[in-house]
Amino acid sequence: MSAHVIIRAAEWILGQETSEGAPQAIFVVVCMTCAEESQPVDDERLPVEVWALKHTGLNPSGDGAGSEIYLWKIP
Repeated sequence: MSAHVIIRAAEWILGQETSEGAPQAIFVVVCMTCAEESQPVDDERLPVEVWALKHTGLNPSGDGAGSEIYLWKIP
């Protein structure tokens, strides 16, 4: 019979990835209206912000009574 090892407790530590070439941040945005999301981009938020503005401009409210408000979250 083989022995099974079960770890009941472990100490986990979250930390920044420090290896060479690792990004400090990965930016992505998700439209809270239609759930479409931008491509993830390493270390540069401008392309993601431009995507959000273009997406909002290309998907206006169709009711003619006013503009739809798009909410964005950065996961």
